[in-house]
Amino acid sequence: MTGGRPARLDVLAELAATIATRHASGAESSYTSKLLAQGVEKCAKKLGEEAVEAALAAVSGDRMHLRAEAADVLYHLLVVLEASGVGLDDVMTELAGRMGRSGLDEKASRKSF
Repeated sequence: MTGGRPARLDVLAELAATIATRHASGAESSYTSKLLAQGVEKCAKKLGEEAVEAALAAVSGDRMHLRAEAADVLYHLLVVLEASGVGLDDVMTELAGRMGRSGLDEKASRKSF
């Protein structure tokens, strides 16, 4: 923490924790809770919609719109991870394991899903 504020990447971990809390609470007043209650399919659909909006914002060259849509993508990705029982730490471990490798080599080494 710096000056009472979490480091920028700590925001993702804090958001993931908030999403997990909202999921557990089942609160009717929470968008996150309501979205998660609709199941992983609805959460994944929403992630896809937000990803398309981010891509369109990137193509249009509108940096502020892209910034906002990218935040929506990250939020909805964390919701999909929560709905699927995959932790942010698991994703970070996966990314860390890829560090120092050529992207082409890493991709070639993956088993098809």
